[in-house]
Amino acid sequence: MKKFFIGILVALLVVGIWAFPKIKALNTTYHLFDEGQIVENFRSVKEIWPTRQLNKAAKPYRYAQGERLSLPLTFSSDGTIFDTAAFLKDSWTTGLLVIQADEIRLENYYRGNTESTQNISWSMAKSFISALVGIAVSEGYIKSIEDPVEAYAPELIGSGYEGVSIKDVLQMSTGVGFNEDYGDFYSDINRWGRDFSLGNSQDAFAGTLEREVQPGTLNHYVSINTHVLGMIITRATARTITDYMQEKLYEPLGMEYLGYWVIDGDGMEMALGGLNLTIRDFAKLSSLYLHDGDWNGEQIVPSSWVKDSITPDAPHLLPSESFGYGYQWWITDGDSREFMAMGVYGQYMYINPETNTVIVKLSANPFYNDISYAPSSDFVHLEMFRAIATAVK
Repeated sequence: MKKFFIGILVALLVVGIWAFPKIKALNTTYHLFDEGQIVENFRSVKEIWPTRQLNKAAKPYRYAQGERLSLPLTFSSDGTIFDTAAFLKDSWTTGLLVIQADEIRLENYYRGNTESTQNISWSMAKSFISALVGIAVSEGYIKSIEDPVEAYAPELIGSGYEGVSIKDVLQMSTGVGFNEDYGDFYSDINRWGRDFSLGNSQDAFAGTLEREVQPGTLNHYVSINTHVLGMIITRATARTITDYMQEKLYEPLGMEYLGYWVIDGDGMEMALGGLNLTIRDFAKLSSLYLHDGDWNGEQIVPSSWVKDSITPDAPHLLPSESFGYGYQWWITDGDSREFMAMGVYGQYMYINPETNTVIVKLSANPFYNDISYAPSSDFVHLEMFRAIATAVK
């Protein structure tokens, strides 16, 4: 009997050792966006989940310093006047970088962040993945974006992604059913988050999603679409996203600091939002796209890919009451050919070709899911960026 109880205790100990990290990770995910923890969590992701490192470039590129910009004191959105400094504070800004004509005109940090802080991108990562798809197409790894996803990721046969073109995935028009509401505990995106925190496979999760509407007919934001693009990149190139990005973007753009991707239990990058960089290194992709994929005389991303990425080419992708959509980039309704990358809880890359301006804003806004809270609004942020771009010009 004594041996029996010892055996039970040993079994419980083994189960406890196995389960504790998973329980801890799940608990951290539950509290990831809590007001008292969100700022620190967003700059300490490598202490929460496993990661894969991006090494700083052998020849780091540093933006030239221009004349210091004074931010506009106020800006307006939909008839309301906002105090700029108050808005930055109330939206829990952790970093703001303004680049005009390839010179830094303003670089401010808040809430303990610094120029070397690696901050999580959330969905801004999607635009980096799009660039890697474009490079893979140009190198012949991906024959055509008209190809169905299963030509590269046969694991998706039988899922809602079967028969969907890579282009429809890029344009968030897969027809796959998905609830992206971060404020809904039972939404698909939060269900994915809990699954991810337990170390489960994102590939397997993507395979569970089902078709809801005809592909190519409706712009419906599904973050897992970007994971499918990540699957295609890794299968087509036979390399990890980190490794491919190190060679194709990180080195040629002269990234100044270490970066890293969050990875799941199978070692697959969280392509939909797990990129962690400094604010200047985020800005370099924006500058690259501002210059049509050219970086100091070297064509890093094909200019045709950049053009197609920021040009809605179907009625369901055009901006109307909301933003339009390209290849993992948001398109505004203005006349300045602006486009943006946006991540939940207040991450933004804003590019304005008319004023030759790039703005990157990092935030950790715990009230992001309150749609009545103006500092959480993407549209109000857009008007602030427009006011800054006008002032800097």
